[in-house]
Amino acid sequence: MRRGGLSQREQADIWRRYGIGESLRSISRSLGRDMGLLRRLIASTGGRQPRELRRSELRLSLSEREEISRGLVAGESCRSIARQLGRAPSTVSREIFRNGGRGRYRACEAERIAFTRARRPKSTKLGSFPQLRHAVEALLKLRWSPQQIAGWLARVSLGDREFRVSHETIYLALFVQPRATLHKQLTRHLRSRRKVRSPRTPHVVNGQGQLRNAVHISERPAEAEDRAVPGHWEGDLMLGTGNSAIATLVERCSRFTVLVRLPNGRTSEAVFEALKERIATLPQPLVRSLTWDRGTEMARHAEFTRETGLQLYFCDPRSPWQRGSNENTNGLLRQYYPKGTSLAAVTQQQLDAVAEELNDRPRQTLGFRSPSELFDAAVALTT
Repeated sequence: MRRGGLSQREQADIWRRYGIGESLRSISRSLGRDMGLLRRLIASTGGRQPRELRRSELRLSLSEREEISRGLVAGESCRSIARQLGRAPSTVSREIFRNGGRGRYRACEAERIAFTRARRPKSTKLGSFPQLRHAVEALLKLRWSPQQIAGWLARVSLGDREFRVSHETIYLALFVQPRATLHKQLTRHLRSRRKVRSPRTPHVVNGQGQLRNAVHISERPAEAEDRAVPGHWEGDLMLGTGNSAIATLVERCSRFTVLVRLPNGRTSEAVFEALKERIATLPQPLVRSLTWDRGTEMARHAEFTRETGLQLYFCDPRSPWQRGSNENTNGLLRQYYPKGTSLAAVTQQQLDAVAEELNDRPRQTLGFRSPSELFDAAVALTT
């Protein structure tokens, strides 16, 4: 079937190239097609390639339906027709009954009706259960990811299958237009804010400056590595426009997040003073170590350790996975402060509100418990 003037072969080529990360502009130039036409094709299914309609081997084929029609004209019984086709008599009987009976059965019409019945989408779970849909919409507005929503609902539903939904169902309800039982505007609450699915493509991570006498991450205690003991943190800066930035701290065991305003910029002196002041407000038994990227904002790391008693460990260059909890948190923060946003006017009160919202979200890696639950439990054990 042609869609928007594109042949099936062109559509297949577009989906193949889009799936491996080629840009729509490049595909448009290569095919000599208007890019708006390609955008409409991708947007029509939310960036998800539609599945090709295939007939199950268990279903009757057109040729089998023609044999049934001939058998009926010859006055044969359902059992006799089924024997010739190698099918169960009940299969033939149901086929005839569904399509007008012995006197009105026609093979081509029965084939058309069968394909109509098999068409997707059927009614969706979110469309069938308004209470579930309203709950999903409310959690999306709180910037919960579909995976967090699905995991949390499974945890609190206590066996009620009607109040469970997979994260894939939520994505389909947002992105795929024929299934869009959720308002399209809710996509702005997703971390990526995309309105269509985008293929994952590799990106280059650039390293930052060099530090003197930095203690390597390999010297970090084993209790920090396996997250067995709370109090080991990861940190980094999240950058905005105009040389603005905020500092982000994440506790490795609970994934509890602390955000620190940098009103005086992101120089080593400004970061030193802001972090020293904020770390002093944390429960001291839960401040054991801090793992940081190799940014030059930590040039005063030795002095920082002397004054706070907090040992700093530094990752390898271009190795963000060595502080993966912090990297993931910075990604979550981009829902609130997208790239290209100035962070200069953000107040500490606003940052605290964002951190509280993040800490109240359930996390899959925590068994869909929230960072606040685990951090508060760790604090209780130290008092």
